[in-house]
Amino acid sequence: MAETIADTRRLYTKPQNLNDAYGPPSNFLEIDVSNPETVGVGRGRYTTYEVRLKTNLPIFKLKESSVRRRYSDFEWLRAELERESKVVVPPLPGKALFRQLPFRGDDGIFDDSFIEERRQGLEQFLNKLVIHNAGFRVAGHPLAQNERCLHMFLQDESVDKNYTPSKIRQA
Repeated sequence: MAETIADTRRLYTKPQNLNDAYGPPSNFLEIDVSNPETVGVGRGRYTTYEVRLKTNLPIFKLKESSVRRRYSDFEWLRAELERESKVVVPPLPGKALFRQLPFRGDDGIFDDSFIEERRQGLEQFLNKLVIHNAGFRVAGHPLAQNERCLHMFLQDESVDKNYTPSKIRQA
């Protein structure tokens, strides 16, 4: 029997400099949902969330942005992406209809723990893996990046729900 000897030679690699190691990645897109605020009173009460974006992708007009969105805006974005793009769109956290019933003895949908749970779910929605777990994220997927509705949702101060669907062209 012949003995097998493992090849322990290293592959040639280019020496890494400090900029390569600690500089910004070549392409990045970071989105987080934070700072929930409940506004209004009575039946006009609702919660908004801050959606922050940082990117160096040339398709986005702003490299950093921060907008406030409510749950219904996330529902609108999901419906638009399902209708206009070829991306598999993940589900949103549920509507929590049971929490909206009167005489519950808690704050229902305005309870701090529910708001935090929903915030996490909305952030996961924007960052969830889609398309057979191939490593694409909703906002990071090349097909979704071109959708005008996504750009409006992430970067415009207000969402024009009567917009004309279209694709964003790279500059």
